[in-house]
Amino acid sequence: MNSPVYQTVIVGGGFTGLFTALHLAHEHYPRSVILIDKNKRFCFKPLLYEYFDGEMDSSKVVPHFSELLKSSGVIFVQDTVRSIDLHQSEVELASGYSYKYSNLVLALGSVTSYPHVEGAKENAFPFWTEADATTLYRHLRDCLQTAIQTEDVEKRSKLLTVVVVGGGASGVEMVATLADFLPHWYGVLGGNAAEIRVILLNHGQKILDGDINDRLRPIAETELQKRTVEISIILKAEATVVQPDAVEYKSHNKVKILPTYTTIWTAGTSTHPLIQDLPIPSEHRDHHSRPLVTPTMQLLDFPEVFAGGDCAALQNTSLPPIAQVAYQQGANIARNLKALALGKDPQPAKVDIRGTMLKLGLNDAAANLFNIFEVAGEPAHLIRQGTYLTLLPTPIHNFKATTEWLDEEIFHHHTNPRDMGQEVIHAVELLAAGVVSVLVARKLLKMLGDEGKKGNR
Repeated sequence: MNSPVYQTVIVGGGFTGLFTALHLAHEHYPRSVILIDKNKRFCFKPLLYEYFDGEMDSSKVVPHFSELLKSSGVIFVQDTVRSIDLHQSEVELASGYSYKYSNLVLALGSVTSYPHVEGAKENAFPFWTEADATTLYRHLRDCLQTAIQTEDVEKRSKLLTVVVVGGGASGVEMVATLADFLPHWYGVLGGNAAEIRVILLNHGQKILDGDINDRLRPIAETELQKRTVEISIILKAEATVVQPDAVEYKSHNKVKILPTYTTIWTAGTSTHPLIQDLPIPSEHRDHHSRPLVTPTMQLLDFPEVFAGGDCAALQNTSLPPIAQVAYQQGANIARNLKALALGKDPQPAKVDIRGTMLKLGLNDAAANLFNIFEVAGEPAHLIRQGTYLTLLPTPIHNFKATTEWLDEEIFHHHTNPRDMGQEVIHAVELLAAGVVSVLVARKLLKMLGDEGKKGNR
């Protein structure tokens, strides 16, 4: 008779998966933990734009899993999951290895979707992973360098035109970044920055429609027009074909063409194929085919399996697919796994949406705190970067300090529902002060480092 296997397997190293693992390690979870991801690096997606445009280095935005989990006791396996057998409690990998589990955490996130648009998958650039950011960076660099060398006006125009499909948060952040970043880069190469064209193609009647950031639309519309080059926003435009050198779209029943060598796709995601293949009936899935989970984050038919982030839907509750939700769900899943291991009952997960933030170009952003207080421009940029800096995953020995400061010191100790207005202002002041301190410290360290380098020359 086989002995029972007491180990927890986490499939997917995004926010939910990684922070579940880190919280389990920090809480001295009594069972072995295996984290499986096909990539060797974690991707902090909210700051992927900063990695893409060079504002932040790879050690912060895309750190190695091996470094983050060092001394944690968590076993990291870099491999692709081929199948998940919920009935046999087993995960099979592409390498041929398989892992039995007593508990499973599904944290696979979502995948880029190209719904019925001819050529989109083949010719458009997604922006979802470190590899996507690197590929796009190299492509744009090649386009700008080629444009400098060509005298063909039509070809140069295509090389210097970027079309972003999708007017949600990702599309808005992308065009804002490009409209500041590309002109600067092209100017450094010796080109005329005024030749850069950035176009946002949106199917809906307005940007950020139906998005959690829709309250920030007025600020976003204003800030987008302050970028280094003008951003053309085309509304009520349905992309129909993506070619290597053009985007076709339908507007007012007419087909139009945008000549470009760069089409960036931010128009949607879909449920991960592995999640779609799970033996879960349709009545226990939402309309996106994501499995429903209980308030304790467990599958309805398989209570030994937890799921969170973009690949699951909470029963009778609608939560946006954003980092702060996935992060908090990871912490909740970890607490419930430990409770089960100690023979206690799991508790309903608590997720607080504390506001939203949009990157709107270099040193610019918009922030909505608690749905009652909005900030724009550089102050919002400082708040956004400071918030994410406190949430950046770090090796386990620094984990508590870097993940709990914001939660405890800012959002819990300094907010009171009975007097939210003044308390939020106070919280923003505290957060801004903390951010300034962090940025000043980083600047001083850089200056000291630069001086040290000079002294060693």
